[in-house]
Amino acid sequence: MTEPWALHPDRALPADPGVRRIARQVYAQTAGLPIVSMHGHVEARVLDDDQPFGDPAELFVIPDHYLVRMLVSQGMGNHDLGVPTLDGAGGLDVEQDHREIWRRFASNWHLFRGTPTRYWLEHELVEVFGVTTRPSAKSADALYDHLLDALARPEFRPRALFDRFRIETLATTDAATDDLAHHASLAAQGWGEKVVPTFRPDALVHLDRPGWRPAITELARVSGIDVQGYDAYLTALEQRRAVFVAAGARATDHGHLSADTTPLPLDDARRIFAAALRGEATTAEADAFSGHMLYEMARMSSEDGLVMQLHPGVLRDHDPHIARVFGPDTGFDIPVQVEYTRALRPLLEAFGRHPGLRLVLFTIDETVYSRELAPLAGVYPAVRLGAPWWFLDSPDGMRRFRDAATETAGFYNTTGFVDDTRAFASIPARHDLARRVDAGYLARLVAEHRLDLDEALETAVDLAYELPRASYAARP
Repeated sequence: MTEPWALHPDRALPADPGVRRIARQVYAQTAGLPIVSMHGHVEARVLDDDQPFGDPAELFVIPDHYLVRMLVSQGMGNHDLGVPTLDGAGGLDVEQDHREIWRRFASNWHLFRGTPTRYWLEHELVEVFGVTTRPSAKSADALYDHLLDALARPEFRPRALFDRFRIETLATTDAATDDLAHHASLAAQGWGEKVVPTFRPDALVHLDRPGWRPAITELARVSGIDVQGYDAYLTALEQRRAVFVAAGARATDHGHLSADTTPLPLDDARRIFAAALRGEATTAEADAFSGHMLYEMARMSSEDGLVMQLHPGVLRDHDPHIARVFGPDTGFDIPVQVEYTRALRPLLEAFGRHPGLRLVLFTIDETVYSRELAPLAGVYPAVRLGAPWWFLDSPDGMRRFRDAATETAGFYNTTGFVDDTRAFASIPARHDLARRVDAGYLARLVAEHRLDLDEALETAVDLAYELPRASYAARP
């Protein structure tokens, strides 16, 4: 008889028995701590509406780009997994049978062996939803029914899970033009300190993106400022940032292809912006303007106190056909090499020691941790290293981050863990994995007599809880 599916209590801890014993002690200090989730993509609407999540395909499969891209790599189409097209584009027959979508996923469970997606899904299924049978073609329908029943119960609604997960603060990521109505509604219900917005201006600073002109029109509408030139554009952005600050925002979020922060002369910025309004800006001008705006965003953060999060190095929509059919940011983003040392120098020369700036740097090019990012964080007071992100938030990726960054930057020039997730039910899984990996790293330092146990215990709590709170604390 097959044993019920269960997760090992020592999962992701070191294999060496002596180090593992220490790691258990360290992990025990953090396992029950509240979650501070300061960089994520769960929508405020989910918690404001507090409606049931729907069915297993809607919760686990269709919106999860990690899961979808793995199945696509094995020959499935996005449409086979229920991913909607843009207004019926592409002439594809999008699968509407959500049970069939779930079957396709469960039948291919083996594809996720060794991936962090497997770890997160195991935690969600077993720890959150009480599943006792591993996904497979044979178990798919029974699992679907089990999950469908659970999702219909009040204790599995978003707010109930928020409390069960011990989430202290959840930051959403919101367009700079968002009206923040759901945040206002949550604040009126006493959730204002629990769910906070994050200001993301990407749609407004990349002049050559197809949606830039409509985004400028929307900026003018929501700000009440007639954005007919560069100066009015800056004023409108500052006004929107003030609205976000008033709504409880702690941070901004910037996704650029490069980390260039070279400021433009004022006349050049005005000229390029005017050309963009006419539809005449060149690619080179648009690139220069986006780098200039990172410099400007650092200036604004030094004034209004919003933490500036920068994560360059992703080529969006590598497959343009998929992006055309399914919409922006569905065409499989792929990492590219990024240079930080020279690119950030203009920003850091101006604001790297400014008491008002906090700059959190993320990367998915792990070759730069020891060569560039740790040395930068190890000298500029404004700089902190963000957690391993996206393709690197895996057990071994997080271990490599600690090995590469700690000797130069230490622990306290990092922000602790952020989960960067859209999958609400995976938040505790991701934080649990980070706490286990950090427990293992700290346990090794204790075993090698490089750290005392009491120091390891204190550091573990700081990494899991205190550093995220301090790194993103609201400033007067």
